[in-house]
Amino acid sequence: MRILVVSQYFWPENFRINDLVDSLKERGHEITVFTGKPNYQSESFYEGYTMFGKSTDDYHGVPVLRVPLIARGKSTPVRLVINYLSFVFFSLILAPIKCRNKYDIIFVYEPSPITVALPAILLKKLNKIPIALWVQDLWPESVSATGAVKAEIPLKLVNLLVRYIYNQCDLILIQSEAFRPSIQKYISDTNKIKYYPNSAEDIYRTDASCFHDEDIHFPIGFKILFAGNIGAAQDFKTILDSAVLLKEFSDIHWVIVGDGRMKDWVEKEVETRGLSKCFHLMGKHPLGMMPFFFSNSEVMLVTLKREQIFSFTIPGKIQSYLASGKPLVGCLDGEGKRIIHEANAGRIAPAQDPERLAENVLSIYRMTDEERKKMGENGIKYYEDNFKKEKLLNNLESWFQDLVN
Repeated sequence: MRILVVSQYFWPENFRINDLVDSLKERGHEITVFTGKPNYQSESFYEGYTMFGKSTDDYHGVPVLRVPLIARGKSTPVRLVINYLSFVFFSLILAPIKCRNKYDIIFVYEPSPITVALPAILLKKLNKIPIALWVQDLWPESVSATGAVKAEIPLKLVNLLVRYIYNQCDLILIQSEAFRPSIQKYISDTNKIKYYPNSAEDIYRTDASCFHDEDIHFPIGFKILFAGNIGAAQDFKTILDSAVLLKEFSDIHWVIVGDGRMKDWVEKEVETRGLSKCFHLMGKHPLGMMPFFFSNSEVMLVTLKREQIFSFTIPGKIQSYLASGKPLVGCLDGEGKRIIHEANAGRIAPAQDPERLAENVLSIYRMTDEERKKMGENGIKYYEDNFKKEKLLNNLESWFQDLVN
């Protein structure tokens, strides 16, 4: 099939859509990616890119068509809105010009914002191409939960936009079954909703325990690894509170790999709370380095704030953690909690409960290597049964074929 992928984010930004594009290409599909200029988790464009500069790329043989946008800057709420709207603005103008080839299907990757679907809808109307939308963030719930939009009238407008987008899509893929009831409220044909969870890149199954990078000063001791976005949703206050409770255990280290708009606040809190010896912000690293961090850590950490919308979500890092064969410690509610519990792959605390999180860290800390290994093996088995990439791709191809025929 000839598939046009529409996504505001794409390589060299680190999103799951990169791996899906690779996988679809390996299966013989002809892929084109329509995206923006890379600037995620950066105050400006990535090196080699400017707003109106380089507009095409080659990603492993896949043509990448880029449109201008205004960079996220420091990711303040106003700047994020400008970033989202600028992508939509330029995409609506340039999509009909850049995407003139014949495509069988348009695949829209939708972490926030849902407005990424608008240029795809325009192309559908111009060329009568079906749209598949992969919902990673649930709208309008994500907007109201984060406080980005609070006033009644703007929220009503967002609701109307969401209803329009969902009804224009021919297939709606959800990364969590908990998303289904919310989306069903907006559409008449509920059969077009299909469960398509995230998988994990093959690299997370790599054993890199012997790998060493002299430029990375990894702490020695029992390491709790958090990999991903350092944002408001990830509730770093709870993580820091737990770190304070365990400060007397000098060989327990909290290792944070990633970046985000809360990083500066976290750095200041680490200093204020006297955690500099046990709390380590390692910065952002490429995907290829993840096996090093994962293999050299004892337990993997996932947290989310206590919000209904976050309880619906399966954080993408859970699949990566399970695939790596490491035990998990979680501080979250809902679907993420359910998966870790069903997998018997770790210990779970309710969202925003630093005392229970600290207790669970100590529980895993006091386990034998064999007990931790068994948890990791349970995680791998659950991953293979529920999130294995090949099984998911078979479903996706079948659904695509139904739309094309």
